[in-house]
Amino acid sequence: MAAAKRMITANVTNSRYQPALIPGLTLVPYARGFPDGLARSTSKRAPRPDHVCTLTHMNAASNSPESAGLLTLLRSFGQIVLQPNAATGACLLAAWLLCDPRLACGALIGAIAANIAAIVAGCPEDDTRDGLHGFNGALAGLAAYTFVPDHATAAALAILAATGTAWLLQPWSRWLRSHGLGTYSSPCLIVTWLWLPLMKSSAAALPGAPASMLVALPEGTLSGLAQSGFAYGALPGLLMLVGIALSSRRHALAALAGSAIAGGVHMLLGSSIATFDAGLVGFNGALTALALAESGWVVVLGGVLLSVALQQLAGLAGLPAMTAPFVVACWGVQWLMRRGSVSRRLDSDVRRDVDQAIEPAIEPAITRGAVHTAAPGASHTRNSRPV
Repeated sequence: MAAAKRMITANVTNSRYQPALIPGLTLVPYARGFPDGLARSTSKRAPRPDHVCTLTHMNAASNSPESAGLLTLLRSFGQIVLQPNAATGACLLAAWLLCDPRLACGALIGAIAANIAAIVAGCPEDDTRDGLHGFNGALAGLAAYTFVPDHATAAALAILAATGTAWLLQPWSRWLRSHGLGTYSSPCLIVTWLWLPLMKSSAAALPGAPASMLVALPEGTLSGLAQSGFAYGALPGLLMLVGIALSSRRHALAALAGSAIAGGVHMLLGSSIATFDAGLVGFNGALTALALAESGWVVVLGGVLLSVALQQLAGLAGLPAMTAPFVVACWGVQWLMRRGSVSRRLDSDVRRDVDQAIEPAIEPAITRGAVHTAAPGASHTRNSRPV
C-alpha cells in the first residue's frame, strides 16, 4: 500500500511537472511526452494521472509487476490523446478492437517495444510509468499496421520503429525543451517518415458520403476523434471521447469542438463530405484543442485554425502530414506565447529601470516644491493675530 501511494505521489510531484519560470504560465503534464506545453494559470487544477476514474487506486492493494506493467501500458495508450490516465488507455484499446484488431495488435507491440527500449536505455522510471516513452512507440506501431498490409512485415517494422522512437525521445525532447517546445508525437513522425517512402502508396477507399449533413456532422466529428489514434468510425470515436472524459470533461469538450471546427473549416475550403465523414480532416484539430485546452478558448481556436491551414498546405504539396499539422501548430502557439511573455517581461524591466533612473532626479525637485508651497502658509500663521 505504501509503495502504491508513493507511485501515485510520484506521478503528480514529478519535478518535470513544476511550473515554468514565466509569469502567468504553467507547464501542462500531459502534452504528448514531456510536459512542455504552455498554458495560462487557472484556478482549476490540471488533470492528474488517474485522477477522475483511476485504475491505480483500484489496484493499490496489488503491487505485482504484472499490474504495474498493465497500468504503464494503458497510460501509454492514454497519452496518445494527451491523457496520462489508464482508464483512457483502456477505452482506446477497446476502440481499436472494435475498429480493427490489427490496430490493437500494432499499438500493443509498439508500446511494449518502446517501454522495454526505454528501460534498457536507462530512461527515468517515473516517465516510463506515466506512459511518456510508450505512446510514441504505440503510434509507430499503429502507423506500421496502417500502411503495411503484411502482418509479419508490419510487426517487425513496428518493433524497429517503436524502439527508434524510444531512443530518439530523450535527446530530441531535451533539444525541444531548450527552445520552449513540447515533444508531442514528433518522434513517431520522424521515424515514420524515414521508412514510409520505401512503401508502395495506395489510395485508401473512403466510405460513401452520408445522405445529409445532419448525419455527417456527428459521425464525422466522432470519426475525427477516432483518427487521432489511427482508427475510424463513429463508435470508436465515441469510445475515445468517453475515455478522454474519464480523465477530464473539459478536455473531452475541447476535443469534440476541435474536431468539429477543423472539419467544418476544411469543408468550407473544398474538402468532400466523405473525407469529413471518415475523420481525415478533423483529427489534427481535435489533438490541437486537447493540447491547448488549458490555455483558453481563444488560444484553442487560433491553434485549430493554424492546424487546418498547415494540413491544407501539406495536402497541396502531396506530403503525408499525419499529425504534423497538430505538432507544428502547437509549436507555433507555444512560441508566440513565450515571445509575448518575454516581451511583457522586458517592457516591465525597462519601465522599472527608467523609474529607478528618473527617481533620484525627481525627488529633490519634489522636496523643493513642497518647501516653497508650505512657506507662505507658515508666514501667514506667524503674522496672524487672534481677533
